[in-house]
Amino acid sequence: MTQTSESVTWLTQEAYDQLKAELEYLSGPARTEIATKIAAAREEGDLRENGGYHAAKEEQGKQELRVRQLTQLLENAKVGEAPTISGVVAPGMVVTIAFDGDEDDTMTFLLASREYASADVETYSPQSPLGTGVMGKKVGEDAQYEMPNGNKASVKILEATPYQG
Repeated sequence: MTQTSESVTWLTQEAYDQLKAELEYLSGPARTEIATKIAAAREEGDLRENGGYHAAKEEQGKQELRVRQLTQLLENAKVGEAPTISGVVAPGMVVTIAFDGDEDDTMTFLLASREYASADVETYSPQSPLGTGVMGKKVGEDAQYEMPNGNKASVKILEATPYQG
């Protein structure tokens, strides 16, 4: 299978190991636990009015969706080192941009997989329109990206530093 840059997710070894451990748990012990819950609820009788059964089945569905997401993510992951050099926009960098060159209208975000969304800083995927537009740019350079409405937006890279999460 040939991977396009849009299907690749860049992860540090630590991130890859963490996601792989989650997948192994969900594929093994968690599946057993949910199957036990479903079997116990099924024994309670009429399934049409069995809230525990329906809740367990819904939980199972969410769990299986997460298993599929993690499987796909890890299949398309490239493992590398977290960036350590500031100044160039790349996955794993915290980027500050100015819209239309206006240094009073700025935004700071982490350029990374949504798996690394943080409460500390907003996260944008490297495959997002903004992520694609700023990728590889250096501090001081301008970048353009296409907004959802089809218009082009121009931003200036003010800062790019490694995420210290």
